[in-house]
Amino acid sequence: MDHFHSVCEQFANILKGKSSINQDVCSVSLHRNFKVNVQGRMSRSVVPADVLFESLDQSGHALCLAEIAILEEEIPRFMHSIIQQGMIVSALHNHWLYTRPQIMYIHIQSVEPPLHFAKKMAYAFSTLSSYPVA
Repeated sequence: MDHFHSVCEQFANILKGKSSINQDVCSVSLHRNFKVNVQGRMSRSVVPADVLFESLDQSGHALCLAEIAILEEEIPRFMHSIIQQGMIVSALHNHWLYTRPQIMYIHIQSVEPPLHFAKKMAYAFSTLSSYPVA
C-alpha cells in the first residue's frame, strides 16, 4: 500500500494539486478559476477539474479518469491535445442550463501508468485559458 500512496502523491504533484485516497481511489480535485453564473447566481461549485486513478495492477497500469469543466472556446485545442496523446474522450456534454459563460464538461479515460496520465493531463491543461487550481 505504501507504493500506492507514493504514486498518488507524485500524481498530485504533477497536477499541482493535493491528493486524496478513498477506497483505493487516488483523486486530485482542482477547479477552474473563472466566474460562472447559473440562473444569474454566482457559482464556484460548477467548475471542477477532477483527475483520478484506481485499480492499479502489478504492472503499474491503472484505470485513469478525468472530468473537467471547459469553456466552449477551449474545446478544440483541449480535445485535440487529449486525442493526440492517445487518451479517450468518453463524453462532452453540459451539466447545467442557463450558465454564463456557457460551460461544458469533458470526460477522459485511459488505462496506463498513472504518472504518464498525470503528465498528459498537465500538458492538456496548459492548452486551457487558465490552468486548474487546487
